[in-house]
Amino acid sequence: MAKPRKPRRARSSGGSFVRVLAWLVLLGLIAGGWLLWQDWNRFVDTPLRVESAAVLDVPSGASFAAIRRQIREAGFSDAHDLYWRALAQRMGVASRLRAGEYAVPTGTTPRELLRRMSIGDVIQHRFTIVEGWTFRQLRTALAGENGLRQTLTTQSDAEIMRELGAGAEHPEGRFLPETYVWTRGDSDLQVLRRSYDAMRRTLDEVWAARAPELPLESPYQALILASVVERETGKAEERPQIAGVFARRLRMGMKLQTDPSVIYGLGAGFDGNLRRRDLETDTPYNTYTRTGLPPTPIALPGLAALRAAVQPAPGNALYFVARGDGSHEFSADLDAHNRAVARYQLRRNP
Repeated sequence: MAKPRKPRRARSSGGSFVRVLAWLVLLGLIAGGWLLWQDWNRFVDTPLRVESAAVLDVPSGASFAAIRRQIREAGFSDAHDLYWRALAQRMGVASRLRAGEYAVPTGTTPRELLRRMSIGDVIQHRFTIVEGWTFRQLRTALAGENGLRQTLTTQSDAEIMRELGAGAEHPEGRFLPETYVWTRGDSDLQVLRRSYDAMRRTLDEVWAARAPELPLESPYQALILASVVERETGKAEERPQIAGVFARRLRMGMKLQTDPSVIYGLGAGFDGNLRRRDLETDTPYNTYTRTGLPPTPIALPGLAALRAAVQPAPGNALYFVARGDGSHEFSADLDAHNRAVARYQLRRNP
């Protein structure tokens, strides 16, 4: 006899609905996550809103949150902070962003900005010390350098030299004319120190390579002579010849008779017109009334003038006169020199 069949249980429509709903929620989360991922990737490599080259100045000690606020307030990006945090975390730079002044040119992406901030790729400013400047001109130029932290405006020359550890050294000539790089936060003293150290190294190097029988007794005398050479000519190729004239005069005990030294001795009172009475008035810097070198340099000599001072050109010239075109006529005796003066100077100044 056959067994009676058990009745089938009706399937629950409610359970199917829950499963379908769960799948829909899961698919929605996946789709939402994918869209969020796509949006984040677009943010990472989409250029910031920069119409022209801009600057982001991050102060020392700024937190990551403060930097994000700066970016937003500058109008570079209105992306959610979580996007920036996620990018920084992925790059491993969230705690390594450095203070400084950053250029933000057009086309800069969030990824590129954070990368440069993590390595400290800050804006580098350049300050050029011009060959032939006096220390007073150098100080004036430094004081006018925008963005450079000014710490020396009220200090005397002697106080500045003590700050540099130079003791009682006279500042004239002690700073090498060159272009020096500085970044925001650097001070005027730091720039001066780089220049002072560069001159000290350079002077030691050129002195070690000096010519034999040079009529100079010390590197400082070479510095003094180089400053005179620097002020006498702007033509690099003439500097060894000018130095040769002065070296021969020193060796023979002749007065140097160099106008730039006399002018330096007149100081701020010089009105641009060197008169006969100026040449006849004795001062420590008047090389028409005193033999030998001036007591200090009269300007900041560049490398070419320093090399010329220690390796003067050979020859027999003892005189030179400006031709009026930046070059000079060299003469071995006074008669030839007087003829050159008549040709190039008296003709121009009747």
